[in-house]
Amino acid sequence: MDPSFWPSETNRFRRFTPESLAAIEERIANRKKEQVKVKGKNKDQGVEEDKLTPQLDLKICKTLPSLYGDIPAELVGEPLEDFDPYYSDHKTFMVINKRRTIFRFTATPALFIFGPFNPVRKKAIKILIHS
Repeated sequence: MDPSFWPSETNRFRRFTPESLAAIEERIANRKKEQVKVKGKNKDQGVEEDKLTPQLDLKICKTLPSLYGDIPAELVGEPLEDFDPYYSDHKTFMVINKRRTIFRFTATPALFIFGPFNPVRKKAIKILIHS
């Protein structure tokens, strides 16, 4: 495989932060604006748009491929920005445990009160992914 297609070293493992969530919400808003524009222009035309699909090697409960390298010890069990381009405009984050198993969670409030950065929710996620 060509090394130019491999994920870059600098943005491979990034923590999921409030700024990350704001960036996702901005991408969602921009995508909706683009869809409205395209829908208005192409009402008469049957234009098919390219739809992304989730990468098969980054599915939930699969092991993180060695292609992505070793996860730093301080990021094991911590919320990370999603690697998969399909989820770039979805409110999700991923967590990887010690065995390199991928877990994906939604960033919307759980039970309408526990946001993604709430300490209770963080502890629940740690318990869930514990091997």
